[in-house]
Amino acid sequence: MSRTDVLDREVGRALSALSAAAKMGLGDAALAELVVIRASQLNHCAFCLDMHLALAREHGVSEKQLDLVAAWEEAEGVFDERERAALALTEAVTVLTEGFVADDVYATAARHFDEGRLAHLIGLVVAINNWNRVMVARRIPPGGYRP
Repeated sequence: MSRTDVLDREVGRALSALSAAAKMGLGDAALAELVVIRASQLNHCAFCLDMHLALAREHGVSEKQLDLVAAWEEAEGVFDERERAALALTEAVTVLTEGFVADDVYATAARHFDEGRLAHLIGLVVAINNWNRVMVARRIPPGGYRP
């Protein structure tokens, strides 16, 4: 089953286009995969985790980073400051427990990403959160991803 089969075809295409545009605009495929993995962990989306862990390996993300992305805040020396800023923003946008992204989280991300890349990073987080919700709601199991 492809990702677009779980939605109306046009909606699936739109979500796929958003994901692709956000990744391309971010300009860092490895970082993009870390971001979508972290959001997928928070959203408990097994399908997306399975797919993006495979893609992360293809893009050269280290096994150590993949092993520790769930605990990135405590994993000193494993993630650089730019990656940490992206992961913090990912969590803030994904969870939104306070109803907004905290100013310090946004400011830190803005120091590491120019306006365009920051917009694409946020777009990527929004896109994967959409996919996570679709796949979890439809109860799509892992293992169906085909490159």
